[in-house]
Amino acid sequence: MTVRLVVVSHSEKIADGAVELAAQMAPDVVMLAAGGTADGRIGTSLEKVMSAMDQAAGGEGVVVLTDLGSAVLTAESALELAADPSGVLLADAPLVEGLVAAAVAAQGGADAQAVKRAAEAVYGRVSPASSPVSSVSEGSVTGAGPEFTGDFELINQAGMHARPAAKIAGGLAAMDAEVTVNGVDGASMTSLMTLAAGKGSVLHVEAWGPDAERALNYVGGLVQAGFGEP
Repeated sequence: MTVRLVVVSHSEKIADGAVELAAQMAPDVVMLAAGGTADGRIGTSLEKVMSAMDQAAGGEGVVVLTDLGSAVLTAESALELAADPSGVLLADAPLVEGLVAAAVAAQGGADAQAVKRAAEAVYGRVSPASSPVSSVSEGSVTGAGPEFTGDFELINQAGMHARPAAKIAGGLAAMDAEVTVNGVDGASMTSLMTLAAGKGSVLHVEAWGPDAERALNYVGGLVQAGFGEP
């Protein structure tokens, strides 16, 4: 079982569309849309949100993403009325980008807290207190203590677009490591996309923490496999 996701939007079409998009990258994750009012108007419905939360129960936790103002209030009200509120987390993240990052993290087996962090990481960047002391080239990996660094050349035709960024960010969110890619937060899908790295660009990856080597190998493996793309 994996963490399940609930999408709360003022628009039924936006909620359904966001779920459809995220499902392309995380086909095994249960995602439930709770958009619009019960009679199909623009707005939010406490009953629809509570129903979605109930349907999402039974996995390894539920993470809820919202769009604007009253959607947040409606989700908070539903959480207060939930039979088991301890199993539900509200993510403070952009709806579409956050949902994609959360879905990919859940697909990778991350727990609820890590899925929530993956969604929220699209807002920020990390600023490591120190720099790694080891270096490698051409995709090899080496380490000094808990710190690892590697350089990997993008070989897929489209480079660092949404799907690769989501795969990197979602996978890293499930690991106990702090990772930067060309200086931005590796667990932030949005930050990775701002790199605008095309085919042939080199990603310089730096990692700290207990899962640092695993995180570096994960990113390197994705890049060297072309993210499964042409």
